[in-house]
Amino acid sequence: MFFEAQSYGLFTYFCALFHSTYMKIMTKYTTKQTFLLGGCLFFKFIYFDFLWCLQTTFTSFSTFELYINGVFVTLLLLLPFVCAHRRWVQTVVLLAVDGLLVANLMYARTYFAAIPLDSYAAVGNLSDFGASVWDSVRWTDVVFFLSTLFGVLYGNRLRRLRQPSRDQGSYLRLAGSYLLLLAGFGLVSFALSLRKGGFVASFEYLQGANKHTCTTPEYTVFGSLLHDALKKREVYTPETAAQIRTWLDARPPYRALPDTIPERTNLVIILAESFESWVLEQRVEGQEITPNLNRLLADPHTLYAPHVLTQTKGGRSIDGQMLLMTGMLPIAEGAYSIKYPQHTFHSLPEAMKAKFGTRTYLMTVDKPIVWNQQVVAKSFGYDTLISKKDFVDGEKIGMYGRQKLGDVPFLRQCAEKMAHGEIARDGESYCLLCVTYSGHNPFKLPEALQQLHFPADYPERMRDYMNTAHYTDRAIGAFVDYLRARPDYDRTLIVITGDHEGLTADRADLCASPRGKGIVSDKQFTPFIVLNSPVALRYDAVMGQADMYTTLLNLLKLDDAPWKGMGQSILDPSRPPFAVGMYNNPVGDLSKVSPAEEQRAKQAYTISDLMIRFDYFGRDSE
Repeated sequence: MFFEAQSYGLFTYFCALFHSTYMKIMTKYTTKQTFLLGGCLFFKFIYFDFLWCLQTTFTSFSTFELYINGVFVTLLLLLPFVCAHRRWVQTVVLLAVDGLLVANLMYARTYFAAIPLDSYAAVGNLSDFGASVWDSVRWTDVVFFLSTLFGVLYGNRLRRLRQPSRDQGSYLRLAGSYLLLLAGFGLVSFALSLRKGGFVASFEYLQGANKHTCTTPEYTVFGSLLHDALKKREVYTPETAAQIRTWLDARPPYRALPDTIPERTNLVIILAESFESWVLEQRVEGQEITPNLNRLLADPHTLYAPHVLTQTKGGRSIDGQMLLMTGMLPIAEGAYSIKYPQHTFHSLPEAMKAKFGTRTYLMTVDKPIVWNQQVVAKSFGYDTLISKKDFVDGEKIGMYGRQKLGDVPFLRQCAEKMAHGEIARDGESYCLLCVTYSGHNPFKLPEALQQLHFPADYPERMRDYMNTAHYTDRAIGAFVDYLRARPDYDRTLIVITGDHEGLTADRADLCASPRGKGIVSDKQFTPFIVLNSPVALRYDAVMGQADMYTTLLNLLKLDDAPWKGMGQSILDPSRPPFAVGMYNNPVGDLSKVSPAEEQRAKQAYTISDLMIRFDYFGRDSE
């Protein structure tokens, strides 16, 4: 309490200091333009925080850090104009800040985080996601650029309050006063972070279920970039190794299935973009959204888990691949495929090769450079990457000139490549991962491909999503019909799942709407469907995406795999009926979960992050 009182006193003192010193500088030593442009900068940061908090939480507005750090960065960015006193200099700064803030808002509307430092080097990936980029723009974003226009144009009309003194003493007094003010707010910012263990510790203090979105408003976008840069300096210590080993040793033991369970030697996975489970077994306005998948769910040899909690983070689609194929949880910030693409992973392809001599393929309509898939494919142990150039153009899905091959022609061509012996040759054990695209937001199908029709009072996003799911269902249905007709079907396991949830910031509005309520799930669930499963089961408890990897090890009887994953097989009767989501939030029947189990599941994210960042398996093999 004493420290809080002291902090409040410091805060009040420096607010008074800011007012008196800043006004003194503005009225005695410089011009109205400086005051105007400084206010314009501070407005941008507060407006950015407001838009950010609209989709997350306004908790950060009740903290000192938001205002102290906002003023500190404002003074820092105003320094070029104070020194050069050239309006074009500050115009460049204002426009750069506008671009940075708008880009981070667009990113946050999907990922609820600031753009990671390393992702700025991968900006070329956006060329293939134009539709998604434009879908993240809001009309409110133009206010940033309008504020710059106002500041520049109105500043040109202002007369100087007083000509700044040209003698060296006046200049030094100006510089000294300004730097004193800047240092004062920097000192308060440092003191506020110091009480929580320093900048990195105070930043990560917020990485919990309720305050994870507060980091960027409280520390600004520049604080998020600084945190990313400082994190790079961490080193692998004996304490880190012990922390990992302790968690791994405390995991529940892996339980193999009985020898009487028949063996499968082939694996085909359909990783459907943004595919959520609420569309399954669902009729809306008398129309079945996923008739083909519903038919497959009714098969007596199907394993189905409808409540797979999304666990992806900043890597989104590529995180979905990692969760499924390696059982690793995503890193805390950014995409592992950009930061650590050449680190060592144990994977399903690796385990199948070791047991069956399997030939493995990754099939995608993207370019190899997207999410750095070409490098990641090697790290995961794929033999062949079949990408955009290997498919014939057909019906395209997408908007704004950035269209990609639709799911129907994509999966049809996958089947043709199998039928022609290009992949999955006769007598060969094979593993195929087919990554679809049509479910990518903004979920806009060409009108000619839309087969479902809903009244106009249904939310547009909901109508678009259901039509896209219906289209993907049609593609999957035809592909599965081909697979079931193959002579090796009895040895083939077919998995259908989503790489992550898709509705992101739209979910709350859709669930609250009269038409969406009771239809759209308020949880971030994707389905886990296994066809021709040696164990038929409907698993209605909550599971995590990482649990799919361990479950597939079970079903394929890959019991000698060197890595059993961060999760637990749903075929293990001791598995607790819950999972921890991307925001460290537990979901499921927590009445049947012990505090120790919940804590272990939460800690799994930290352990996985450490293992990936420090290349744990690569060190283990040295």
